[in-house]
Amino acid sequence: MAYLGVDVGGSKVALRMLTEHHGEYEAFLRWPSADGVGQDLEALGRCVRDLLRRCDEPVISVGVAMPATVGRSGQVLAWPNRPHWQGLWLGEALAPLFPGADVCWADDGDLAALAEARTMNQADLLYVGVGTGIGGGMVLGDRLCPGSERGSFEIGHMTIDRLGPRCACGRRGCVQAVASGPATLARAQRMRGSGVSFADLVRGIGRGESWASAAVDESCAALAIAVANVCELLHPSMVVIGGGFAAPISGFAATVAARMAGGLRPERSETPVKPAALEGLSSLYGAVLLAKGDA
Repeated sequence: MAYLGVDVGGSKVALRMLTEHHGEYEAFLRWPSADGVGQDLEALGRCVRDLLRRCDEPVISVGVAMPATVGRSGQVLAWPNRPHWQGLWLGEALAPLFPGADVCWADDGDLAALAEARTMNQADLLYVGVGTGIGGGMVLGDRLCPGSERGSFEIGHMTIDRLGPRCACGRRGCVQAVASGPATLARAQRMRGSGVSFADLVRGIGRGESWASAAVDESCAALAIAVANVCELLHPSMVVIGGGFAAPISGFAATVAARMAGGLRPERSETPVKPAALEGLSSLYGAVLLAKGDA
């Protein structure tokens, strides 16, 4: 038998399968460019079938890490990065892709926080994932805070500048509008004066190019404000920065930590800020925990 974790992102999907007799399998796909939920589900279905063909053990349970806001009834209420999913009934859409398996889902930030907390052996941990959007999760006393039915920990939509740029959610000044992957790349392009891909940005950071360092530093400064606000309220013993955008950038978490240290009240001790132990795969490993009934 096998367990399958699926991490659904704004621009890509990652899958990880744990089997009883044949080890582990992984697969990745990028969403099609067309804005249609049918095309998305068709592409996901092909990827799942290709993965299942590599192993002859039946998948008995599937855990899905979702970035969207999903109601208790299973309907997608909002997903700014893929708005055509709004209104989709998640269970009805996903069940045909995994015949014979139980399918469950949870917030991607929650699952990432749980996976990181267990990997790092931390009872109290704040996770922030920076990718196409910004998500997060909080573990207090070895449990998701404040409970499994609360919905997502929307640190990405914490307002840090009420006159700041417009966020995809419709409000102004969300940390996601300033510090997400797309926001950082757009800033880097303005500073460089020419097109910037993610690979360009990573190379620029490695070479110490000023436009790259300045673009990332501004994102880290915005994240530091949001993280410091959460730390003032909930006092985690550790903060972890991950996600597909932040994880490959050298020094990202250290820059957030430095920016936080400069804004702490004198009587507040510093909270350690670390890069994710699972790098950009925290939500995926959390989805596997969910499939196994461990989340």
